[in-house]
Amino acid sequence: MSANSSKNNINTVSPGTLYVVATPIGNRDDITVRGLAVLGGVDLIAAEDTRKTRRFLEYHGIRGSFISYHEHNEKERTPQLLAKLQHGVSIALVSNAGTPTVSDPGYRLVNSAAANGVPIVPIPGVSAAAAALSAAGLPTDAFTFAGFLPKKKTKRLRQLEDLSREPRTLIFYESPH
Repeated sequence: MSANSSKNNINTVSPGTLYVVATPIGNRDDITVRGLAVLGGVDLIAAEDTRKTRRFLEYHGIRGSFISYHEHNEKERTPQLLAKLQHGVSIALVSNAGTPTVSDPGYRLVNSAAANGVPIVPIPGVSAAAAALSAAGLPTDAFTFAGFLPKKKTKRLRQLEDLSREPRTLIFYESPH
């Protein structure tokens, strides 16, 4: 089945809609069928790294139009993308891995779209936090996601101290860099 085929209406893409699409965090086959359909059907893909996203989509037989959207350009790029959405362009927002806005770029665009009445559709998929939690052997009935800790030692230690009394399982992200 190609990403553009019609089965159970999974690939319906609406004009002027922002799709927040989760992408794999490791294995490039860990993408939902619906995610592939949306990525194959939108007018534009706003990607954290267009080269990486292009390679990922080529692997799945999808070609698309790309625009970069990352932490260094999102302030300037957000008004441009909002204008496109308001003129009927459908846009998929993707990060390099995981769900956009969850410790990744995208908050500004989603916030701006919501404030301006643009439809926003989440396309769920893999989550590094949920994947780690599911295999950690720690209690999963309640947890706190703390994202990335501050890089500066003083701020990092202060946040860890603040969280040290937290009774729920704690989840942190850590950069390999």
